[in-house]
Amino acid sequence: MTTPRPRRAAKPRKRSEGSSLPNRYVRAREARQTEVAEDYVELIAELIAAHGEARTVHIAQVLGVSQPTVTNTIRRLARDGLVTAKRYRSIFLTDKGHALAARSRARHGIVRDFLVSIGVSPATADTDAEGVEHHVSQETLAVFAAMTRKQSRRR
Repeated sequence: MTTPRPRRAAKPRKRSEGSSLPNRYVRAREARQTEVAEDYVELIAELIAAHGEARTVHIAQVLGVSQPTVTNTIRRLARDGLVTAKRYRSIFLTDKGHALAARSRARHGIVRDFLVSIGVSPATADTDAEGVEHHVSQETLAVFAAMTRKQSRRR
């Protein structure tokens, strides 16, 4: 019986200068990691504004996830300093959580307004903006905002 020869590791392919592939994938992965936190703090802020409180059961209903999923996420957000929560009590945003929720709402508004300005219906634009807002760069947001302002001045 012969032992198989170990395979040599494949040489990494050389990238051309200025290749943005790795950066693109890293940015997308980072956006996915922060997306949940941004969605939760934005929703918590909306629930508090509308109902005076945010509870695990309400978050689970709106997001369509289980209460244990919400509880685990809230623990992570508390660990990260974005919320405060006590068992069987409302969930509150910290100053850091309020700031993140405000940034997320602003990004959502810019994307939504841009989509509406290019002819997307407001309902669809609002839904689409919910996903896009987490993945667009500051440069793209600035262009969206500028184009939306330019188009609204023409009206």
